[in-house]
Amino acid sequence: MGGIFGVISTEPCINDLFYGTDYNSHLGTKRAGMATYSKEQGFVRAIHNIESSYFRNKFEDELDEFQGTSGIGVISDNDSQPIIVYSHLGRFALVTVAKIVNLKELEQELLLEGEHFSEQSSSGTNPTEVIALLISRGKTYAEGIRNVYKHVKGSCSMLLLTEDGVIAARDYWGRTPLVLARKEGAFAVTSESSSLPNLDYECVRDLGPGEAVRIHPDGFEVLVEPQKDMQICSFLWVYYGFPNSCYEGRNVEKVRYDCGLEMGREDHSEVDSVCGIPDSGVGVALGYAESKGIPYHRAITKYTPTWPRSFMPATQMRRSLVAKMKLIPNRTLLEGKRLMFCDDSIVRGTQLKDNVKVLFEYGAKEVHIRISCPPLVYPCPFIGFTSSRSSMELITRRIIQDFEGDENKNLEAYSQTGSPEYERMVEEIRKRLGLTSLRFNKLETLVKAIGLPKERICTHCFDGSSHF
Repeated sequence: MGGIFGVISTEPCINDLFYGTDYNSHLGTKRAGMATYSKEQGFVRAIHNIESSYFRNKFEDELDEFQGTSGIGVISDNDSQPIIVYSHLGRFALVTVAKIVNLKELEQELLLEGEHFSEQSSSGTNPTEVIALLISRGKTYAEGIRNVYKHVKGSCSMLLLTEDGVIAARDYWGRTPLVLARKEGAFAVTSESSSLPNLDYECVRDLGPGEAVRIHPDGFEVLVEPQKDMQICSFLWVYYGFPNSCYEGRNVEKVRYDCGLEMGREDHSEVDSVCGIPDSGVGVALGYAESKGIPYHRAITKYTPTWPRSFMPATQMRRSLVAKMKLIPNRTLLEGKRLMFCDDSIVRGTQLKDNVKVLFEYGAKEVHIRISCPPLVYPCPFIGFTSSRSSMELITRRIIQDFEGDENKNLEAYSQTGSPEYERMVEEIRKRLGLTSLRFNKLETLVKAIGLPKERICTHCFDGSSHF
């Protein structure tokens, strides 16, 4: 996915920019970058690879090189950012949180119209440069941002650092969030509201879907009005979001807790204790435990000193090893016990299968799993939560292929909670993972916990309902 942070202040901004960007680190694992602007130095930029390290480690030693009172930063799952562009609009630096489904088509269209690409990488054209070229085709920044919305399929939120301030633009459908915040002498905008309290910022409001604003040290002005419809990603609450963050006024931890509370009320399983799979399963488990009056125990603990977040190696062998190494079972709390584990989702199922095997080896009598969202039946084409190159990487699709001889057959039936196809699929997942029991949250329960109308939430990966 990715996260961004921008700030403009009456004072040097680098400290706020550095720590604000760092608080988005859970959203990306590939590249990170920052850029500042001052009249004396112009644009100063740094980009680092964070695939095997952390944002703070990479940037701390060079903070004194950044000057100025305005800046932008990014934690990215895409190619190197920020990029700096010199166009008829002026000079600007750009960071994006984007998944451009029609990237190849846009590349060819721009090339045929005489454009060229300079930000090449091992994966080809840098998507952020494509966005920059689309912006530069407008007569104004506002028109350029509208041009992005007109051409990009998928999603794109962005921050522009210009010679006249910082411009923030949220994805046209609002799939990814941006929140405005202020403190005395400064304004900020960020993907995660949890990045704000320790920097003394107070949230002002969320940008609307497709809205663009220019921020100043004492306020902001709207450049592009928000559109009415919204499709914010439900997985922000299920998986991506930091527990303290709020999107559209709905707190992540509260949504997870409410999911667990409702699942516990509907569940008649008898267990001795409840445990959350760190990190995003913890809130769900706390809600489940309270609803059932059962103790919450940390029967699995994440080794946070060296595994604060999940680095995803390229090979399945290493991914499996990482999954095993970062979670440590507690034999004392497992041996002879009937345990209920809560987790955010099941994608491939490989990691969970290995974890379940270890739990039984450590003496667990029963291992039950409750998942805070419905089964993932459709790969995400919008923000890349399920970044699979093939839908067959989803355990649900592999099972449908085995059952039907066609991975795309009867998807609507398999997505419908309680249908014969759904029940058969869930039972097969349970068998393959070696679980005592398995249940997924109902889509209606998840939507109720989020607290927004269904039509304003993207639930495509569960029911295939959303559109470009």
